[in-house]
Amino acid sequence: MKNKFNLVNLFFLLIALTISAQKKQQNTVSIYLIGDSTVADYTGNYDPGKDYMKSRYPIAGWGQEFQPFFVKDSLNDIKTLKNKEVVIKDKAKGGRSTRTFFQEGRWREVFDNLNAKDYVLMQFGHNDAAENKQERYVNIEGYKEFLRLYVSQTRQKGAIPIILSPVARNYPWKNGHLENVHGDYPKAAEEIAKEMNVPFLDLNEISMQFFSKKGEKYVSDVYFMNFGANLYEAYPDGQKDNTHFQIAGAKAVAALVFTELKKIINNTTH
Repeated sequence: MKNKFNLVNLFFLLIALTISAQKKQQNTVSIYLIGDSTVADYTGNYDPGKDYMKSRYPIAGWGQEFQPFFVKDSLNDIKTLKNKEVVIKDKAKGGRSTRTFFQEGRWREVFDNLNAKDYVLMQFGHNDAAENKQERYVNIEGYKEFLRLYVSQTRQKGAIPIILSPVARNYPWKNGHLENVHGDYPKAAEEIAKEMNVPFLDLNEISMQFFSKKGEKYVSDVYFMNFGANLYEAYPDGQKDNTHFQIAGAKAVAALVFTELKKIINNTTH
């Protein structure tokens, strides 16, 4: 009799746990980030077996600093995310273009785990444009085609795609203003967004304007990976890098993306 009682209790406990898990899943929205090193999260398992503070710090992609913006108070004014738990899943990886991200199976991992109403923010272009690195280079038409694929397959799962133009590099500066270094790739991203009726976040333009207001010296010293020797264990000889962000730069860009994402979500009917 006692065993029967325990089995009944176990049965109802399993039902309760299943219902609780289903409710949590229904209340959770994942925001997947796909892209390159400027988006990547270098902590955790980015370099398996290596200590981020010793091997990478202070480099950071803006995706690394994105989760803290999605606290409850910040979500109250985002209509479809209010009362939701938002989880950032940063799948970006350094050196990847639209093509290599797909070929290496990185997109497959995202696709297999996508749920309806999740978001996919896609920011490529830095490596697609690298004509001197044929292992990653993708011409404009190929870039467009892979963006079409990501958009189509995101929608196939009932999730929501958002295309971003590549974030600005810290050059060239002309007359105190940061200029576009990405050629026609930002325009191509916008064209695919219009063609497929996808929200477009022009991070290239937004970041150029933001950095220009801050000024070249501040942006170079505080936001990008430019510093002298013996400051960080991972860079004993110092660093001069105007593509990748320090923590402060990653946070600043993450804030730009969050501000624009709020506008997109509130102005879009799903």
